[in-house]
Amino acid sequence: MGLFSEIKDDFVNVYKNDPALHSKIELFFNYPGVWAITWYRISHRLYKNNFKLLARIFMGINQVITSIDIHPAATIGKRVFIDHGTGVVIGETSVIEDGVVIYQGVTLGGVSLTDEKRHPTIKENTVLGAGAKILGNITIGKNSKIGANSVVVRDVPDDSTAVGIPAHVIQKGRCKDPLAHNKLPDINKEMFEYLLKRVAVLEHVVVKENKEILEQDLELENIYESFIKAYKE
Repeated sequence: MGLFSEIKDDFVNVYKNDPALHSKIELFFNYPGVWAITWYRISHRLYKNNFKLLARIFMGINQVITSIDIHPAATIGKRVFIDHGTGVVIGETSVIEDGVVIYQGVTLGGVSLTDEKRHPTIKENTVLGAGAKILGNITIGKNSKIGANSVVVRDVPDDSTAVGIPAHVIQKGRCKDPLAHNKLPDINKEMFEYLLKRVAVLEHVVVKENKEILEQDLELENIYESFIKAYKE
């Protein structure tokens, strides 16, 4: 596919990913992600043809205008959509395959200063939630979803959902609606519920077998209630 065909495909792709788009004029004023990708495609070809300084200058100007930082040496496939885009950073050796959706604040960063592959590979049809940080030479499998503000430092298999700091895979199997970020499970809440139930079971066993502990527990409860009462006053 030629350069202009790729750019045209990027513009058409917005209609598939953003229901807020109602006219072609909006593409020129409200979609910095599309313009960042357009400038990247031009700069990437310049970079590959050894016009590296010129490519870097173009992407530097693009960064000032769009607040999106893409290194011209990165590899970005077809129909990649950067939604809103402010704060997105895509490092030099990043590889992004076809159909990936990237939200604002996403970073594809490195964890070393070595001159080698040091940025992530994002497989096709993956969704990267707002603020996600994907660091190092790792691979995010195809059809996967990275939750908002997650920090990913190891590989994520195909058809998976990963959340947390550091991110853990919490669900396997292709998402029916990869854009439904509000349906991610709250793993911290589930862990706290487990711990509270576990403590309650242990307390029941200990108190049942030791009356002295029961008396101490009641004394602590009275102290706690007095503290809360004094705090409210």
